[in-house]
Amino acid sequence: MRDFAPYADWVYLVAAILFILALRGLSSPTSAIAGNRYGMVGMGLAILTTLAVAPNPNFVLILLALIAGAAVGLYRARTVPMTQMPETVAIMHSLVGLAAVLIALAAVHHTEQQHSTVQRIELFVGCFIGGITFTASVVAWGKLSGKLGAKPLKGGFVKPVQIGLALAMLGFGAHYFVTETLSSFWLMTMLSLVLGYFLIAPIGGGDMPVVVSMLNSYSGWAAAGIGFTLNNSVLIIAGSLVGSSGAILSYIMCRAMNRSFLNVIFGGGMGSDDAGPAVASGTQKHYKAGSADDAAFLMNNADSVVIVPGYGLAVSRAQHALQEFAEALSEKGVNVRYAIHPVAGRMPGHMNVLLAEAEVPYERVLEMEEINADFSNTDVVLVIGANDVVNPAAQKDKASPIYGMPILEAHKSRTVVVVKRSMNAGYAGLDNDLFYMDKTMMVFGDAKKVVEDMLKATH
Repeated sequence: MRDFAPYADWVYLVAAILFILALRGLSSPTSAIAGNRYGMVGMGLAILTTLAVAPNPNFVLILLALIAGAAVGLYRARTVPMTQMPETVAIMHSLVGLAAVLIALAAVHHTEQQHSTVQRIELFVGCFIGGITFTASVVAWGKLSGKLGAKPLKGGFVKPVQIGLALAMLGFGAHYFVTETLSSFWLMTMLSLVLGYFLIAPIGGGDMPVVVSMLNSYSGWAAAGIGFTLNNSVLIIAGSLVGSSGAILSYIMCRAMNRSFLNVIFGGGMGSDDAGPAVASGTQKHYKAGSADDAAFLMNNADSVVIVPGYGLAVSRAQHALQEFAEALSEKGVNVRYAIHPVAGRMPGHMNVLLAEAEVPYERVLEMEEINADFSNTDVVLVIGANDVVNPAAQKDKASPIYGMPILEAHKSRTVVVVKRSMNAGYAGLDNDLFYMDKTMMVFGDAKKVVEDMLKATH
């Protein structure tokens, strides 16, 4: 197999091109399936080529690891509900970080190999990014799954601890770089793990979509750093692609919230899930409530309807019933479209995946920039399971934590129907003035049950 070594870089180049095509394909729902296939073929080529050129590989252990990983991945892919997809993505990121840490530790303990100046830098960077990625992803998984709660860690001690841990981590890393002392490398690794916790724990629920995207970027850079350590060009390329694309996506999402990336990471979150019923100056606000039949009547007699989906849609698994309802309206001549906010749900693209699963036609799904100009000409906007992405406070209340955040301008439509379980605040913990407007009707209940009742009233 060593005779194959001269051709390995050419195969790696083909794999890298396939990875680029995979990212290009994943940029659109219509080409996402092809993009996934490109990525799978590219990864298959990369794995087989690496095995072909590796010196004395233990094929038994490698095969067992591949089978175990494939079995777990296949089982999880088939069984994970859409409500658990964000935390599943977060925990997968943690595994990439852990792999980077373990490879770096194995490399520094490989006493038969001398590490050059550049290699020591690569080991240091890859290991501490991997360590931060691992614990940060575990904390994100805990927040998203509800096991740790979405409430951010607060207190005047947080930022000094973050700075202290970062400086100590860099200090021990520098000491290892100069002296190659193993204890310094271990201390640097432990500090990076602790720092990962303190970077994510202070971030509130409203910023978790950006956190998931950011951790995706971290995992990519960790993989790229270890690629240098292993002298594997395709791992460097793949890690760099993941790292840069995750960073770009994080920037796009921060811009969608009118927040800076540093503000999200070091400024703490926008709130938590723990907010109770909306009140103002100690007085309960007044809102108008209706039934599913009332909502169905409004939309059956409308010319145009825009549906704004949110995380509550995923929780109730109502996407299929909602698509049936939308089709029933379309058959009556109603122009039905879906409006997607960049940070709707708990991870980037969450709502797009949810609607694709229900086979919603791609041409009906519009991004915020495409749909906002049409709200003023829309008869009814159906907000189902969403909250913060339609909050007018982002445009009107300078004291609001989300002031300046671009939103879906549902409040400009003629009528708004909001489906919620209760009047509790959304994931960012903020009240929503949209719910108290004269044009708004609240319909309380499980989203799937409400949509099914609206569908019955439509037939």
